[in-house]
Amino acid sequence: MAETATTSSAHPLLDTHRETLEAATRAWRERSYFSRYPESPSPRVYGEDAPERGQLAHQEALNKDFEGLAEQPTTGRSVGSERSPYGPTLGVRYPELDVDAAMEAAQQAVPAWRDAGAQVRAAVLTEVIERINARSHEMAHAVMHTSGQPFVMSFQAGGPHAQDRALEAVVVALEEQERVPASVTWEKPAKGEPIRMQKDYRVVPRGVGLVIGCNTFPTWNAYPGIFASLATGNPVVVKPHPQAILPLALTVQIAREVLAEAGFDPALVQLAAEDDGGTLAKDLALHPAVKIIDYTGGPGFGHWLETEAAGAGKLVYTEKAGLNTVVVDSTDDLRGMLGNLAFSFSLYSGQMCTAPQNVYVPPTVRTDEGELSAEEFAGRLGEAISRFNGDDAKAVEILGATVNDEVRGRVTDIPALAEQLGGDVVLDSRAVTHPSYPDAVVRTPALIGVDAGNEAAYTNECFGPVAFVVRTADTGESLGRFAQTVSEHGGMTAAVYSTDEQVLDDAREAAADAGVALSENLTGQVFVNQTAAFSDLHGTGANPAANAAYSDAAFVSNRFRVITSRRHV
Repeated sequence: MAETATTSSAHPLLDTHRETLEAATRAWRERSYFSRYPESPSPRVYGEDAPERGQLAHQEALNKDFEGLAEQPTTGRSVGSERSPYGPTLGVRYPELDVDAAMEAAQQAVPAWRDAGAQVRAAVLTEVIERINARSHEMAHAVMHTSGQPFVMSFQAGGPHAQDRALEAVVVALEEQERVPASVTWEKPAKGEPIRMQKDYRVVPRGVGLVIGCNTFPTWNAYPGIFASLATGNPVVVKPHPQAILPLALTVQIAREVLAEAGFDPALVQLAAEDDGGTLAKDLALHPAVKIIDYTGGPGFGHWLETEAAGAGKLVYTEKAGLNTVVVDSTDDLRGMLGNLAFSFSLYSGQMCTAPQNVYVPPTVRTDEGELSAEEFAGRLGEAISRFNGDDAKAVEILGATVNDEVRGRVTDIPALAEQLGGDVVLDSRAVTHPSYPDAVVRTPALIGVDAGNEAAYTNECFGPVAFVVRTADTGESLGRFAQTVSEHGGMTAAVYSTDEQVLDDAREAAADAGVALSENLTGQVFVNQTAAFSDLHGTGANPAANAAYSDAAFVSNRFRVITSRRHV
């Protein structure tokens, strides 16, 4: 199989996916709109029977051993303890990976994959993504019942949006590898004949990539690392969060099928599942064969990876926690602004690394409806959030379900939390009954008002549906505190609302100083929580929230090395 796979020009998938790769590469270079995979779950888009097939496939996977990983090295044990945030226990059991045997198998799979060349790897991986896309409805149910996202969001973020990010990583990796010529004739002027040498350049992978997944966005956050490492020739071990295994198990299953069909060893991608409470992520991170680590999750383990694992010579990419910020100065569309923010706070109950948390408000906010005091503005924001979530049946399709006991505990008693933090309740959280899943814990967002001097209240990430209205002396202080808190504690997103061009300029400077992406005056159907593949970079790597960005050149270029051979001509 390896011999047929090493000839780049002969692989049939090159022609199959050439146009897709060219279009995606062009969009990435131009930062223009591009989406290969439609985000609508409509049967008109994916086929009349696609929703039914997806739901049936999901149901058939429950309460049994997961199929499709039989060839992975295993200890003989099964693991899996996933419980849906909506209530049901999934009951799926996965083969426990024999780590040492898996690492050996992964390394043995490298030569054929490495020698196939960047273009063949990109084409094969595009086929993997296409196959994943064909099962987007099934994937949506898997994401919904592991993350707690509402169904449409599970379909979009867990399916097409994640798939676009995967394709983005593939084309960025292809672009970076193709910057290096395969061979050149080098000439140095000299007396008489020039000195001539033939120099050949060979792209080689770093080693096994480890991708450590998160509970809230199991595919969206894992795909960039998975596909960037594979595209640059590295095998990958995928270690899902213990409560969000199924979406990544499906991904690994599909990838292994495509790799085998394309003439490569499926050991290039393996799943490392575990039960709750294990140490597998740490054990894998320190395994000598692992050279690259991608991680999304809490700051504690992320910091350990950045120090201990990186100190052991690993290449570590992390996305951790942060203080996402909104600076309010003035607006000429108060209604649009409040509606936009209400959606941003409510989406998936604030359980997003990009969800806003701290809203800095000066004593007076100028609006098209007159001046508002800080207290009046906070009240209007609370009213907008309450109005947005007023219909329970509609609200659950935005809020989703809370993902774990820590989030649930935080919002159970907002008055007590506000008192503990030295703040006041602007908007209490209320429980919402899900019409289809009565065991789901669904909560609306809460707002707590604090003074800017009370830094202890708002300078820690409060993950979930809790946000802070921070009262400042003026917009200058708001911008200063925004830059300081994000510089010190990190942030994935920031937003500013102002009709004053000088304030907008100052906000851009503050964002540049803090190293965070900025959205200005969002009042329509683009929200601060969202980023578009091929155009928006997710994270910057310039503040403590993340040390990398999806997907810039730096995210892929260090995953491979270039080895030169030279000789006289």
